[in-house]
Amino acid sequence: MIRIKIRMRSFAVATLALTAALGAVPAASAAPADATAFSCSSGYFCIYSGWNGEGTRCQWSQSSKANTADDCSFIQRGENVRSVWNATSRRVQYYTQTNHNGRVGSTPARAGGNLQGNYQIRSFKPQ
Repeated sequence: MIRIKIRMRSFAVATLALTAALGAVPAASAAPADATAFSCSSGYFCIYSGWNGEGTRCQWSQSSKANTADDCSFIQRGENVRSVWNATSRRVQYYTQTNHNGRVGSTPARAGGNLQGNYQIRSFKPQ
């Protein structure tokens, strides 16, 4: 039984490593995150300039935003989003362009984690 668990875990780790190497890591659902590491109030969608909810945080209570640069300082400075937390009750889809264009990923309700970190989230809405 232990041998099977070790093999399954090794397979999962190898699969994630291969996916990351190929540049195809999906959005925040790639690795489960600990909610306590992210400071995001209930009912808000939060993005962070750093990994694991670190760095500058921008948060919104509205369910949809056409241009995050309107009120997010690190997006205005051209910095990428490295992690997200969705403290809402609905899955949130996010986009690399304003007005919900260029869908790049989504995060389930009450979940989040690290992203690839090589793009900005410029708009979002519930799925």
